[in-house]
Amino acid sequence: MSQVHANYYADSISQVSAPAVLNEPIAEKTFRLRIEVPEIAAKVTPGQFVMIRMDGVNAPLIGRALAVYDVIADDQGKPTWIDLVYLRKGALTTPLSGSPVGTPISVWGPLGNGFNGRPCKKLFMAVGGIGQTPMLLLGREALGTQSFGSGDRPSGWADEVELIYGARSSNLLAGVDDFRAAGFGVTLCTDDGSIGQQALVPDVLKQQLSQIDDRSGIRVVTCGPEIMMQKVAELCVELNVDCQVSMETPMACGIGICFSCVAKVNQDDGQWDYKRTCVEGPIFDACKICWD
Repeated sequence: MSQVHANYYADSISQVSAPAVLNEPIAEKTFRLRIEVPEIAAKVTPGQFVMIRMDGVNAPLIGRALAVYDVIADDQGKPTWIDLVYLRKGALTTPLSGSPVGTPISVWGPLGNGFNGRPCKKLFMAVGGIGQTPMLLLGREALGTQSFGSGDRPSGWADEVELIYGARSSNLLAGVDDFRAAGFGVTLCTDDGSIGQQALVPDVLKQQLSQIDDRSGIRVVTCGPEIMMQKVAELCVELNVDCQVSMETPMACGIGICFSCVAKVNQDDGQWDYKRTCVEGPIFDACKICWD
């Protein structure tokens, strides 16, 4: 296993217990959770995640990994709250979705490597399902409207941001107004045609990229179902477009000790190796992932 920068390990994270200050539905079975954790909010960079548990609840024993959806500052501009968007479907998120404001939540993070700020003319975000969650912060940073982390990250490195967001039906699309308010172009697509194009995300991305003669200034990031990310990655390799993927491999510990979230990643020598999504990801160059 190759060496990983120490900043990706658990010795740089904060672990706190804080009450939920917001927990509301924003789409079918999809909720926004807001927690006051300034220790974490000040460190988060786009693409990173946190692990959460409900205090005093023994099932599940392990935490749940959730991408940081938003960072909210107080009146003095100090990052104070983080928003997490989650889908109600399991032993943690089902009871969480019915929990009132004030419910104590254990949070540890930020975790993972996050996206890098590669300059481009236009940033495409190709997302499906719940894969929009790491993208709001990245797009704001790209447009230069918000900065994150220690302050040494570049911002304002893209001229335009376009979100291509797909779901099975319109009632599953979450946070669309947030992306529009952030100044992104938004293209919606659904399997049933209930809103936007009746098409798949990779096909819509291909349509838009095919209209661009010079793709040297284009960058793509993608997150969502694995088959969707694979199709997006293969398209970008075919068109020689820079692409990063945010892997959604299920995690248990989130800090690199259990090796339950490994992904096959191609190495420079032509071989592949297992990489831990929680510490060496979740962000990878698309051309490096072994999808088979």
